[in-house]
Amino acid sequence: MPKGKWHTEKSPNFKGMKQILIGLLSVLCLHLKAQPFYKTMLKLPDTGQQTDFTNTFGEDADITFNPPGFENLNNGILRDTITGLYWQQNDGGEMTFEQAQVYCQQLNLGAFTDWRLPNAFEAFAILNQGALNPAIDVKYFTKTAAEYWWTATVQVGDSSKIWVTNAGGGIGNHPKLESISAGGTKKIHVRAVRNAMPAQLLANHFNTLNNGSILDQNAELIWQPYNGKTLGWEGALAYAKQVSDSLGENWRLPNIKELQSIVDYNLQQPALNKTIFNVNASLQFWSSTTLQNQATKAWFLDSKFGITTYDLKTNLHAVMLVKSKPETSTGLEAIKLGIQSPCAYPNPFTNNIQLRHVNPALPFKLYNSQGQLMLEGENIQEQELGSMPQGLYYLMMFDTSIHLFKLKK
Repeated sequence: MPKGKWHTEKSPNFKGMKQILIGLLSVLCLHLKAQPFYKTMLKLPDTGQQTDFTNTFGEDADITFNPPGFENLNNGILRDTITGLYWQQNDGGEMTFEQAQVYCQQLNLGAFTDWRLPNAFEAFAILNQGALNPAIDVKYFTKTAAEYWWTATVQVGDSSKIWVTNAGGGIGNHPKLESISAGGTKKIHVRAVRNAMPAQLLANHFNTLNNGSILDQNAELIWQPYNGKTLGWEGALAYAKQVSDSLGENWRLPNIKELQSIVDYNLQQPALNKTIFNVNASLQFWSSTTLQNQATKAWFLDSKFGITTYDLKTNLHAVMLVKSKPETSTGLEAIKLGIQSPCAYPNPFTNNIQLRHVNPALPFKLYNSQGQLMLEGENIQEQELGSMPQGLYYLMMFDTSIHLFKLKK
């Protein structure tokens, strides 16, 4: 709220004081309802899941926008190439929450002293749901005995609980006293983070668009509010494809990081803005992300507090669809060749590929997974692709947006 002063010519009477208090409470309530959000990550990383678990198009491994990556600075620090954040490579070990706060404040690493505990979004962003125990990229991060990692996010309404990420790939609100150092049994470690640049204040995290969809200014995603749809996991993927086909837009089932990104940790029961997203505290939303070591289970977001966990894919959960914010055109969504998708046919293909929802005559460049230019020209439908080897390819269209697809024969 803007700063100001109260000016009175004389002492207000009781009635006047009551009106002032009501006014102040009204302003405070509005302020609490519209909490400012500080953007600390440049982009939201993908989950890192690359395994196929179904022939139904739209699972996590089919859609790649920001594949997670890190740069080792060789001084005990890793730079996240997607979020721009700097991370402590080797976690600081097991300790209480209070000790973790002090540890980060006093840490001097790589000649930097502005280290801090990550918030719940940042800590969840470095998890890799394509790995397990730990669900973190051990090619970069040092593997330790940690079962959990502290965040700086305190459970709203209960300061005895802190949000922690876990080695299985999830995030939940746990009592502080669960850590071994506090007398409990769980190995909760600390890993420090620092910003590469000042956090950006977003006055409006979410904006409702004219068509009723919701723009997330932080992750640059567009959401459909919940419409009451409840399905099994395979049904949820098929429903997303049906909506995408019928509307001619690239709606899809969100991955688990995208779902977690819309949680508001200042709220509970539900931990999502219930007015904007049309949700209540009893909903559990399917993600497109499978539990890596159990193909019959997939991750979901519990809207009560914002916990991410998993369930059998045959069970019924709520479905809410998402799409990426377009830049200069609707473009082409990720394609899983070899399986019927809403954007490409025939599947499997032999000599050429035809595109839907995008002008195929546009200039294009086709790169392999190593970034080598394999083919360029205009009108990709006329190109000979049947002799190309199976693998991952990046298709860059005129709008400079990059799309990933799998070539399956």
